[in-house]
Amino acid sequence: MNVDFAVIGGSFAGLSAALQLARARRQVLVVDGGQRRNRCVDEAGGTAHGFLTQDDRAPAAIAAEGKRQLLRYPTVQWMDGLAEDARVAPDGRLTFHVGGERVSAERLIIATGVRDELPPVAGLAERWGRSVFHCPYCHGYELDAGLVGIVAASALAHHQAIMLPDWGTTTLFLNGVYTPSADELAALARRGTQVEATPIERIEGLADVVLKDGRTLSMNGLFTQPRTHLSSPVAQQLGCAMDEGPMGRFIQVNEFHETSVGHVFACGDAARAAGSVALAVSDGVLAGFGAHRSTMF
Repeated sequence: MNVDFAVIGGSFAGLSAALQLARARRQVLVVDGGQRRNRCVDEAGGTAHGFLTQDDRAPAAIAAEGKRQLLRYPTVQWMDGLAEDARVAPDGRLTFHVGGERVSAERLIIATGVRDELPPVAGLAERWGRSVFHCPYCHGYELDAGLVGIVAASALAHHQAIMLPDWGTTTLFLNGVYTPSADELAALARRGTQVEATPIERIEGLADVVLKDGRTLSMNGLFTQPRTHLSSPVAQQLGCAMDEGPMGRFIQVNEFHETSVGHVFACGDAARAAGSVALAVSDGVLAGFGAHRSTMF
């Protein structure tokens, strides 16, 4: 299959990028493996927040409506499956395979997202997206200004511990991961964050933190710092340069979301240090603009 534009990833960033190209009356193929990063929120019966006009709506419903609207444009094709074996062909076109089918595109937008690696605390993963989160802007308000816990997985926990007192009474569980400096402890004290040094045994109930000394501290919700990994090897296969963020590597892009590889663009969580639904949609707009504009010069 030969197309002008291919978008790998049909979640919020990919849908947004494809929409810009469809509205420019360009032929575009969207390839989607069905692995949205925040699908755990749907599985837990939760909702997305902070996205204007879509606040408190299930992520799956937002994505499904976006796909429905996109597919109204006659120049859009959709393909379910995983993109593999990506490379730059001798003629400069970008090629990859989906199942047994070869796809060749003049321009490629990578919107494959990331997967989260959680700290190895018993009971934490089972509550991911239900009562354990990573973004206070996305899920902090719903904790009703109650008791908020932070399970340290890296020194980035200090950043969360400074932020989260705006959403509730905050306790930082160091869990043997790092030791705050004197200056960091002073900053936490100024923000009213409590520090608990006793290691965690497990998480129970909604967000009950059972410590190794037998105490249980019940929280309205927990936050942690997952390590992120690109969900697809496509960017590495093409040789795209990477940046190192506080939670993991992500694809390096310029202001119009073009990567270090010509005619290859990237957007969403795969191309930024941290993200949300609203930021992914914004990134997709810029990537769509950038890919389209690149055909004019």
